[in-house]
Amino acid sequence: QVQLVESGGGSVQAGGSLRLSCLVSGDRFSRYSMAWFRQTPGKEREGVAGLVPYGTESYADSVKGRFTIARDGATNTLYLQMNSLKPEDTAMYYCAALVGWRQSLQAYEYGYWGQGTQVTVSS
Repeated sequence: QVQLVESGGGSVQAGGSLRLSCLVSGDRFSRYSMAWFRQTPGKEREGVAGLVPYGTESYADSVKGRFTIARDGATNTLYLQMNSLKPEDTAMYYCAALVGWRQSLQAYEYGYWGQGTQVTVSS
């Protein structure tokens, strides 16, 4: 069974950058479409960016032009480069995987999740 472990969260001032990583293990990385989600207390989990193997990227409107999702097949790692961070980007960020190749930012479609990494952006 695939396992996901996120890292790279932390505290940063507005305008700064962070890069999140998600190490995938337990199964062949290329079987899965991947995505990053985020969640704040009392709110539903929000899709941030998605990536199909060898395919297209998708982004929430709120992060387009600032965030970039990428995957490294050699190291089985998914990344989220976050630039020009804003206080409203503060959230717990989760890596997620679904079996197959399709683009989605809907949380219910993803069957595998990491434990999350906290991102805090101060003004």
